[in-house]
Amino acid sequence: MERQIYPFKPFKSKSDIGLQTSLTDSFAPSSFPSPIMAAAAAHHPIGHPLFSRIRLAGPSDIPHIHKLIYEIAVYERHTHLFSATESSLSAHLFSYPPFQSFTIFILEVSHEPFPENSPHNSNANYSPVVRIVYSEVPVDDPEREIFKSEDENVVVAGFVLFFPNFSALLGKPGFFVESVAVRKCYRRKGLGKMLLSAVVNQAVEMDYGQVELVVLEGNETAIKFYEEMGAQILTEWRVCDLTGDSLRVLHTNDCIDHYGEL
Repeated sequence: MERQIYPFKPFKSKSDIGLQTSLTDSFAPSSFPSPIMAAAAAHHPIGHPLFSRIRLAGPSDIPHIHKLIYEIAVYERHTHLFSATESSLSAHLFSYPPFQSFTIFILEVSHEPFPENSPHNSNANYSPVVRIVYSEVPVDDPEREIFKSEDENVVVAGFVLFFPNFSALLGKPGFFVESVAVRKCYRRKGLGKMLLSAVVNQAVEMDYGQVELVVLEGNETAIKFYEEMGAQILTEWRVCDLTGDSLRVLHTNDCIDHYGEL
């Protein structure tokens, strides 16, 4: 299956963004004290509250990140290509400051307000996004124990991995979204939009020009989701991928061309 390139529209300010302004505003980074969030949930007329938080990932999140990446490979039928290990992820993901290289936002959820004394409530590089979403029925998470987070009664529900790139046409940097996932039982609650909005908001704050991602051509649900968020489809482009044996063969041939036979 082919992958299509989906860039969010180049933007200069929040009002010129590829997502609806109301969406980015509603998920703008902020932190609410737990009592206020609890009161808001208690007075909401319908639905079951689900407290949601987006924060920067750290080394302790590697096991959950590894599991989520594998779930993506299963969904895309790419398990034969899956070779990532917790060790390989640890060796590369947190070697540089956030937003200067590979960066991951972790999505966490809880049926209760997040602990006020949580070490994840503040970060020198990023202020966590904290929101309440509502579900018509309680969420049944069969893998709650597997994805249990460090905070009590908190579960990892998804992640987004992105890194800086550069647009020669715009003359500005941007972000490329390598992977984004929300676990099945937490989908269709606005959490995917919350994750991508966090990336877009960060791009705007850093005066970046765009956010790009790719999606499998046959994944109609994801395609519709990105289009509704304002993504433009570049159907005239194709993703070219050199990996595995192809990468090594090209390297070997290049060495022969430049230096003679090895």
